[in-house]
Amino acid sequence: MGQHRTVATTFDEALKERIGASLADVDADLARRYPGDPGTRQPVHTVYVPADAFAADTVRSWGDQALAALDAHAPDAAALAAVLGIPDGLAGLVYERVRAKLGREPVEDLRIDFEDGYGPRPDAEEDAAAARAARLVARAYENGTAAPYMGIRMKCMEAAVRDRGIRTLDIFLTGLMEAGGLPAGLVLTLPKVTYAEQVTAMVRLAEEFEKARGLAAGRIRFEIQIETTQAVLGADGRATVARMIDAAGGRATSLHYGTFDYSASCGVGAAQQSPDHPVADHAKAVMQVAAAGTGVRLSDGSTNVLPVGPTRQVHDAWRLHHGLVRRALERAYYQGWDMHPGHLPTRYAAVYAFYREGLAQAAERLTAYMQRVGGSVLDEPATARALSGYLLRGLDCGAIDSAEVTGPTGLARADLDLLAGRAG
Repeated sequence: MGQHRTVATTFDEALKERIGASLADVDADLARRYPGDPGTRQPVHTVYVPADAFAADTVRSWGDQALAALDAHAPDAAALAAVLGIPDGLAGLVYERVRAKLGREPVEDLRIDFEDGYGPRPDAEEDAAAARAARLVARAYENGTAAPYMGIRMKCMEAAVRDRGIRTLDIFLTGLMEAGGLPAGLVLTLPKVTYAEQVTAMVRLAEEFEKARGLAAGRIRFEIQIETTQAVLGADGRATVARMIDAAGGRATSLHYGTFDYSASCGVGAAQQSPDHPVADHAKAVMQVAAAGTGVRLSDGSTNVLPVGPTRQVHDAWRLHHGLVRRALERAYYQGWDMHPGHLPTRYAAVYAFYREGLAQAAERLTAYMQRVGGSVLDEPATARALSGYLLRGLDCGAIDSAEVTGPTGLARADLDLLAGRAG
């Protein structure tokens, strides 16, 4: 009793060392290419505002307009639940939290648009708009009125607009540096990417700016917008998006699906262009597999059906948007675009209901996993990682509170981060 019994083996230590040496390059490549979750908050949406429409009060204005839309078209929980089909047991708390969110933090991620939403302008006009955007963003972070994430979408790397896009990026970044430095929540978007070499060019711009301004290498990161067929499938039949992630050299933060440009490039008619069209599902499935494990996150696209006009028309648009957001969440696209203040109530209603309705089951399964006790589902480490990630996303956006997780599970935020494999 208590004595260690030696077991018979055949492989010697030298063999294991040779195997390890032969796989050293593979180990290093896996660690570089697939670092896992970055450990940071992912916003639930990105709001796009044309550069000429962006103002110091844009974030607050969007929240106020969203609250006004609720007051006009769904003044209480029962009214919103009836429109969206939110279960009675969730309706009151979801409605309460949506209104609180719109008052506290209506926009999680804001992109000042110098591309399609802005269009071609005289150089002097775009120069002034880029400099103004930098001043307003710097001031917003200084006075505490900024969204958690803010930045610009420049024009793309195609020949016709390349120089203009680079100049706007330069003016914006330089303006931020002159105003005190790059804010922690800075996000840049590179649109209409077709070749990995365009991503490499963006990396080179970031490198040169960092060197010129004495910034740490890798400080400037960016999103890649997937809105061309060439970004998904190259001329050689290979998945281009995976090569784009690799070309970014660790600077890519996310892949954003562009609903309308991509749909149009596939020949989809205007009336059928939507995030739930089969061509959209295919593109996003390729993006999802390419990004898995890399630390690069995904964002769904948008609907162009706006909740404006009489109440019946607003309700129809709300139902459509709510359904698309819910569908995306179920498919693990945890972020999307919102194009109008009236989309905010249904964005947060769908997100909050999604996390609240699964809270009890997720907590129960995670507790059973941690305690190694029997339950109705036998979960493995990968599922525990997914359960933890689910709870963390709910916490990040305000759908659930820390006490609602720690109470039933005994797990603090740091415990969830560890289980979820978050690097931060």
